[in-house]
Amino acid sequence: MKLQEIINKFELKALTHVEDREITGVYISDMLSDVMSSAQAGNLWLTIQTHKNIVSAANLIDISAVIVTNGKQVLGDTIELANRFHVVILTSPLSNFELATKFIQAGIK
Repeated sequence: MKLQEIINKFELKALTHVEDREITGVYISDMLSDVMSSAQAGNLWLTIQTHKNIVSAANLIDISAVIVTNGKQVLGDTIELANRFHVVILTSPLSNFELATKFIQAGIK
């Protein structure tokens, strides 16, 4: 499934420029070290973290998009850095669990 399809289907809000990429799965963690050691290129990353370090971790792994959940606000400096490094940041008012459940029901694991 493509990123733009996921944005539309799950009513996600894009905070950065969106480059339509193929999604290979979903990874959920709020620990950057966990993401850097276990996430896969092309994954969607669900997190409540909003600081600039999420951009570095996502860029290192080649994450398709970071989805900040629970309606958390992402600061402008994080968004600016993400745009500079072509890291897509999306938001959702849903919790990690609620959004992951919807992804599983849609066949995205």
